[in-house]
Amino acid sequence: MRMLGKAILSLVVLAALGSQAFAQGRAGSAATRAPASRPATPAAMPSMGDVIDAVDKATAPQGSGKGDWSPPVKLAVVFTALALLPSVLVMMTSFTRIVIVLSFIRRALTTQNIPPTIAIVGLSLFLALFTMSGTFVKINQESLQPYLQNRMKFETACLEANNQLKEFMLRQTRQSDLQLFVDIANIAKPKTIDDIPAHVAIPAFAVSEFRTAFEMGCLLFIPFLLVDLVIAGILLSGGMMMLPPSLISLPFKIVLFVLVDGWKLLAKALVTSFN
Repeated sequence: MRMLGKAILSLVVLAALGSQAFAQGRAGSAATRAPASRPATPAAMPSMGDVIDAVDKATAPQGSGKGDWSPPVKLAVVFTALALLPSVLVMMTSFTRIVIVLSFIRRALTTQNIPPTIAIVGLSLFLALFTMSGTFVKINQESLQPYLQNRMKFETACLEANNQLKEFMLRQTRQSDLQLFVDIANIAKPKTIDDIPAHVAIPAFAVSEFRTAFEMGCLLFIPFLLVDLVIAGILLSGGMMMLPPSLISLPFKIVLFVLVDGWKLLAKALVTSFN
């Protein structure tokens, strides 16, 4: 009974591996299968060794002569990438800088939850897609399309897409921030982009983006702070010390922001700030 259960489990695993992994299994497994007119016996079922061999051949790296990744392995990689997609979007694209600057401008206007958070995040997302369009086009041309046309293996396509993202990140990263993480990682000074590992490039890019976003946010904060100071001085000179200056300055700041077409200028400044 244990042998029959083991044989059924092996058959289920082989079916999940797909046609490619099954084709790379041992040639003798097909010869030992029982005829279709008779019920299968434990001896006719492929063994667990056949399953392991098929998995090893299906997941063999490129250049090993054992073929490309099997469809189930590719599916697992795709689902893993989808699970990590929010982190990739936040830490490996222009999204971080944009959402921080937009949050600064909302705080400077002292409008509390106007625009709402979902609107800030939505605008940041589409501005990030706009600024990343060149990188995404390169990924599509040099990674995705060659893979879909069977001119590039799955592993190579993933590496090429990662290199394109890394190239974008390093264009925005300050040399001082990159050198900091190179020293912390205790690796040799990189001579080319390929020499910089991802675990060094990503945090260096994130720290650099935080600094740039805070610099832009502080510069945007100054004009609205001056309006608050002027309103506070007028109220103090008029003896209206109990009246909150932020309440009086709010409509003036909104009018000023609208008159200078602030959202247009802000979007232009954010988009053109990326190399």
